[in-house]
Amino acid sequence: MKSVILIPARYASTRYPGKPLAELTLPDGTNKSLIRLSWEAAQQVRGVDAVYVATDDDRIADAARAFGAEVIMTSSDCRNGTERCADALEKAGIETDLVVNLQGDAPLTPPWFLEDLIAAMAQDDTAQVATPVLRCDATTYGHFIEDRRAGRVGGTTAVFGAQGHALYFSKEVIPYINPGALPDPIPVFHHVGVYAYRPAALRDYMGWASGPLEVLEGLEQLRFLENGVPVACVEVKGRGRVFWELNNPEDVVRINAALKEL
Repeated sequence: MKSVILIPARYASTRYPGKPLAELTLPDGTNKSLIRLSWEAAQQVRGVDAVYVATDDDRIADAARAFGAEVIMTSSDCRNGTERCADALEKAGIETDLVVNLQGDAPLTPPWFLEDLIAAMAQDDTAQVATPVLRCDATTYGHFIEDRRAGRVGGTTAVFGAQGHALYFSKEVIPYINPGALPDPIPVFHHVGVYAYRPAALRDYMGWASGPLEVLEGLEQLRFLENGVPVACVEVKGRGRVFWELNNPEDVVRINAALKEL
């Protein structure tokens, strides 16, 4: 099964303009941009045929080419990463069995998250879309609660049924847990911002209008659910690694701390 990784990146983020070019500090004291670290994370994934950065911004494109990435220029009309992946696939004429969307704000994504996702899609040829979910530990759950109390939109949580198909994704922390009775294990799953799509699913996605849930939550994957396409949730394991995305400027401190532990 031929697989490619696309890293959609835009400059004009509402919460964090210029986010892909934000500099993070490595354990040796050197700095690298978010987009470079995301690209380097993609390079560690086994069994992938190619990795591309997909962007509409010359600043990001120039920075990506400077560190050796292949770049696909996409339309500025793309409203989210899934649309950008669909546009890149069409513009570049890429022939592939599977497209993996590694969003450019997740440099802490371990390679096995993507490898497990690709393996799950290989085992189920009926699945059109899949995404990883990671059970929260106490620290990550605390980050979610801290962000919500501070009025920040942080990571995304997912709930799914017995067959592993997503019931809902939200920027709220779901399911609700009584703060005085935190169970072990914690029944909250962090949605990892990675997707695997069949090319046909991307083409279908571009033919649908944004639904009310997608607009309210600001979550692109809800467009699939609103149009009756199951999204398979693939549970992955942290293996002692901290996972968090760069959603807000405040997350730089969290990610820098996690990078020191790698």
